[in-house]
Amino acid sequence: MLQHFLIAGRVEAGCDEAGRGCLAGPVTAAAVILPPDFNNDLINDSKQLSERQREQLRPVIEREALAWAVAMVSPEEIDRINILRASITAMHRALDQLSVRPEAILVDGNRFFPYQDIPYTTIVKGDGKMLSIAAASILAKTHRDELMRRLDEEYPQYGWARNKGYPTPDHRAAIAQYGATPYHRRTFQLLPQPTLFDGMEF
Repeated sequence: MLQHFLIAGRVEAGCDEAGRGCLAGPVTAAAVILPPDFNNDLINDSKQLSERQREQLRPVIEREALAWAVAMVSPEEIDRINILRASITAMHRALDQLSVRPEAILVDGNRFFPYQDIPYTTIVKGDGKMLSIAAASILAKTHRDELMRRLDEEYPQYGWARNKGYPTPDHRAAIAQYGATPYHRRTFQLLPQPTLFDGMEF
């Protein structure tokens, strides 16, 4: 059972990101403020849900939240500022768009940069503990997946509709065959490093 609030009666925004470990596409973050009486037993860490469950929950969260927002940081910006800063920047941009100002921010993970003068709490595995963070994880994941399906139409050979840009064997095989696209993160290891013995005969 997920916890509704860290402190009851406080306006808390849950934040989470999706796509941090991907080789292609943006990193996406969401910020969600849920009403005090919000209840949905299906909501959980997005990684524990099926794609169909996430897609069913997305409109429920967007309809019933007091405020929500999603923001992205591009592959080019990820390469420029690194993935940790990009993930937190995406969270800040989502918070910028909220129509309700939170009194506190709950962040999945153990790293965050201060946002304005609003107190924040980092919570390791927070998407499996706090309802607002779980809701944010669902929005971040579904919005990013939707974008990767659109990008798949532009570059179908990489299988992004299936792998969403993650380093699966078929994705790496496509990079080896076709090279990188403008949507790939150039500072990431797109292909496995050859070992010392590759190509040697024994």
